[in-house]
Amino acid sequence: MAKVDRKRLVQAAARARLRAAAPYSGFKVGAALLTRDGEIICGANVESASYGLTCCAERVALFKALTDGKKNFLAVAIVARAPGGPTPCGACRQLLAEYAPEAKVWIADARALKKIREFTVHELLPCAFVIP
Repeated sequence: MAKVDRKRLVQAAARARLRAAAPYSGFKVGAALLTRDGEIICGANVESASYGLTCCAERVALFKALTDGKKNFLAVAIVARAPGGPTPCGACRQLLAEYAPEAKVWIADARALKKIREFTVHELLPCAFVIP
């Protein structure tokens, strides 16, 4: 099992943030998922002129990981320029509840990467819709 290194994962999310495609809002978000095997899978938000087609960084990272056969996530880090760090949207919370229910969620403001807030997926979405 991988050692969980908050700083390393937050730094990976901060680097991923630089690759965001956010031409409309300018709000760049990066995410990094840590697998039980120690692999880090990153993603960044991708915007569309048709806002409903926009995809959050957390979902990009999760979809990349899942379609590459990765499972068993220990943690996810999310970074953006937002006071206290960006919390996942409802759609991302739901997908984390389904595919990474035991993962720790670390968030940080891109301007203060050492100030990391920690949540559980259950804290973020206490009554998630999951099929047993």
